[in-house]
Amino acid sequence: MVSQYEIKISGRVQGVGFRYAAQKQARFLRLKGWVENLPDGSVRAVINGDTESCTSFINWCREGSAYSWVEGVELREMKPGPLGPFAINY
Repeated sequence: MVSQYEIKISGRVQGVGFRYAAQKQARFLRLKGWVENLPDGSVRAVINGDTESCTSFINWCREGSAYSWVEGVELREMKPGPLGPFAINY
């Protein structure tokens, strides 16, 4: 089954390699979508893939990358739509 989520991660997640680590994790899980920094200091990602892989990525987001400090994760399930290979939006 294909799932799609918008994820907002808050905490110390900018300037610590979070987006690059998220891209690596998402590609490892064969997810489609993107990740970007937001003006409020948080990071937003949209992912699309099989439910198990999406759940694994969401759990990874709760832990974060090596130098990040995740304080919160907000999820919004979305209707699956077409997304390209996982990328970092600049």
